[in-house]
Formats: sequence, C-alpha cells, structure tokens
Amino acid sequence: MNLYLLLITFSLVNGDTRNNMLPNRTTIVHLFEWKWRDIADECERFLGPKGFGGVQISPPSENLIINTGDKGRTWYERYQVMSYKLTTRSGNRSELLDMTRRCNRVGVRIYADVVVNHMTGSQTDNKGTGGSTANFDKYDYPGVPYNASHFHHPYCEINNYYDASEVS
Repeated sequence: MNLYLLLITFSLVNGDTRNNMLPNRTTIVHLFEWKWRDIADECERFLGPKGFGGVQISPPSENLIINTGDKGRTWYERYQVMSYKLTTRSGNRSELLDMTRRCNRVGVRIYADVVVNHMTGSQTDNKGTGGSTANFDKYDYPGVPYNASHFHHPYCEINNYYDASEVS
C-alpha cells in the first residue's frame, strides 16, 4: 500500500514537468497550414522570445491535392495521405528539418499532427503534393508502396458518421 501511495504521489508531483518542453514553457500554438519557413521565422521572431513551448503543425506527409474550384484547396486534404514523403504545400523535407532546428534552437518544440495507416479514397484526381499517384479503386499506392494486399477486405463502409456502432 505504501508503494502504491508513493507512486501516485510521484506521478502527481512530476506529472506536468515530464514533457518535451524546456522549463518554464507550457504554451503550444497551432500554426496549421503555415509554410515551414514562416513557422521558423515566427519561432525566432516571436514565439521563442515570448516563451512559447511548442508549435503544432499540419501533417507533413504527402497528401492528395483536392481543388474545390473557386474556393481553392481545402484544409482537410492534409488528412488524405498519398505517401510518407515529406512534401506538402507547407514545404519539403529540408525545409521541415530547417524549421525544426531553428525552432528548437530558440526553445520551441515542434509537434506534428501525424496521419499513420490511413490512405485516401475516392477522389477522381489522384495526384499528391509530392507527385505520387494512386489507383484508389484498386488500393494501389506506389509512393508508399501499398497495394490491395495491405488493406482489410471487405472494408468497413460508413454510412452514418453519427452512428457510434459504425465508426467505433
């Protein structure tokens, strides 16, 4: 029983200090849809000097390009993964690494919103931000590479996203 109380006390005392941020930094800002270079500049110019602890960024993996015509491109295309190449409209791999280094140098950590094991589906266009293509109907993603054998069949079709039994 004493060991149990000791473990609970230890976790409560150290709970908020065991994170990836530097001491005395607790605030994270979302800079979704920003260019990697602009985030790096913002870290150096404002976030670092003002004591921010981190930046959450949009998913850095290659995604499907979804053009909605007169409304331009959508924010949710970032969640339509085509490959794990680090090329998006925010920038490329070297720009992502440069941003991470520059932000870390001024005490700001980078937290990426990452989409893993979720490939896009039913668009008529099939070109990604890094040039990858896919044949959605055949579950063929050469940029990864994934093919039909990597997917569950039959797949679970969701007709009603408000029905917990379909999406759980």
